Amino acid sequence: MRFSGIAVISIVALAACTPAPATNPAKTAESQLHAIIDEHWDYSLRENPLMATQAGVSDYNHLLPRVTVADRERRLAAEREFLHRLQAIDAEALGADQRINHELLQWVLRDSIHAYELNLARIPFNTFYGFYMAVLSMTNGLPMATVDDYEDYIARLNDIPRYFSENIDNMRAGMRTGFTLPRIVMDGILPTIEAQVYDNPEASSFHDPFADMGDGIPEADQARLLLAGRKAVKDSAITAFADLAAFFKDEYLAAATATLGAEQLPDGKAYYAHQIVSYATVTDQSSTEIHNIGLAEVARIRAEMDALIAGLKFDGDFAAFTEFLRTDPQFYANSAEELLKEAAYTAKRIDYLMPGFFGKLPRLSYGVVPVPDEVAPNYTTAAYVGPPIGGTVGGAYWVNTYALDQRPLYELTALTLHEAVPGHHHQGALSQELENMPDFRRNLYISAFGEGWGLYSEKLGIEMGVYRSPYENFGRLSYEMWRACRLVIDTGIHSQGWSRDQAMAYLAGNTSLSRGNVRSEVDRYISWPGQALSYKLGELKIWELRRNAEAALGDDFDLREFHDVLLGNGALPLSMLENVIDRYIADKGSH
Repeated sequence: MRFSGIAVISIVALAACTPAPATNPAKTAESQLHAIIDEHWDYSLRENPLMATQAGVSDYNHLLPRVTVADRERRLAAEREFLHRLQAIDAEALGADQRINHELLQWVLRDSIHAYELNLARIPFNTFYGFYMAVLSMTNGLPMATVDDYEDYIARLNDIPRYFSENIDNMRAGMRTGFTLPRIVMDGILPTIEAQVYDNPEASSFHDPFADMGDGIPEADQARLLLAGRKAVKDSAITAFADLAAFFKDEYLAAATATLGAEQLPDGKAYYAHQIVSYATVTDQSSTEIHNIGLAEVARIRAEMDALIAGLKFDGDFAAFTEFLRTDPQFYANSAEELLKEAAYTAKRIDYLMPGFFGKLPRLSYGVVPVPDEVAPNYTTAAYVGPPIGGTVGGAYWVNTYALDQRPLYELTALTLHEAVPGHHHQGALSQELENMPDFRRNLYISAFGEGWGLYSEKLGIEMGVYRSPYENFGRLSYEMWRACRLVIDTGIHSQGWSRDQAMAYLAGNTSLSRGNVRSEVDRYISWPGQALSYKLGELKIWELRRNAEAALGDDFDLREFHDVLLGNGALPLSMLENVIDRYIADKGSH
């Protein structure tokens, strides 16, 4: 509707003479918050098409993210404005649930803004994940049921060269400013990239959707789409990976830093401090304090491991026992199928027990899936891959079947508790199924919460009764020790000058991890500062909150209810999680 100047003046004058209707401050604050949340979610979907696909929003299925300098500056300005508007809202006028939304979105924005200010796009990858890995999994969540779906996929394939080129430009900026990954970890990265370069495009996983088009694709369109798809895979996807491999070999390797620590990079102390807050969500502990927590946990767990070895009456010391575990054939599967079957059986044993420890179970199912061959050689032992919202498959408990002599069966129970149930699948599926929650919370992953919960789940397996032998329990202790060592090694490398050999010797000397896992894990910590801290710091906080609830509530403490409350708000920073449990204790204690 358009007003003339006279009409506008008349309306303003009338408003000045008419008493304003009474307003409800809570409603005003809540409506402001809802508007910002909705606008921010729409903004997030536009800016990250891959996330939009995972969220079940198909409007951007033909695109990949844009990551130029201009894009970063535009996003930084937009997110500062979102934060400014949030801070102007009177939080005291909001209800308890809306205060969580208000505080959590501010945390998300501050974390993102700081990353933009530090220009972390200069290192857009690590040994575990990066922009090219996101492209390799970009079909996850893409519907392939109509001609339009295939057109979108072909367009996204053809967008890969532009996306890779922009990331290469950012990496070149890192090379000019001395902000790169260390050269020593690159040997594990190049093979994954080079493995995507095929002479025959039909051998590429990018071609898989064209191999079997469904009945929803008219026969008249199939030949055209197949031809266009084959061309896009060959000329765009494979060529982009070939160019990326050449860039790494011809330019990046020579410019990559010889040092290892994050704090040794330009503005490195601010960078490492950001990583600690981003992944561990702690703001009150220095890297030195975290290092000391790790040393104390290593000592405690080592005492438990030594006691278990003594109970087995093993003839030898700790080093001899771990060598026995690493080399005895009884502890390893003879085929990929055997390993997957054992993982599936373990998962179903735990599924059977879940109702005894949780009042609310998710509707979403999950499966046991091998890690894709193209990434398996440099990939971790296992992972959880959440499904797209509204997709046609469940969650995926990825099990690495590459190098079977590096995948001990005695660790499989702890691994399944962490990655599947009651760990990542249970927590992630509940988060996706949250009701009356903003979309951004259903899709949010905070490492200290998620990985802390996964590690907590490993120890919860003792109460659940799923460890069947002392060897499986030693596998659990080895996994807990692994995460305690991460506190020592991550801080040691990034703030105390540790070498790669020193870190590998420390991890190998305190765990039963295979030699291959020790190398890949240490390279992961080198290339991904701070992330490894999230597991143990998150788990320690969850156990602290459980002990607080048990002490305060006494006989009224209900473990199933506690777990439901802990997971009932989705992912939260640890301080916000503590507030949730404190309110739960206060409310239950007052009844």
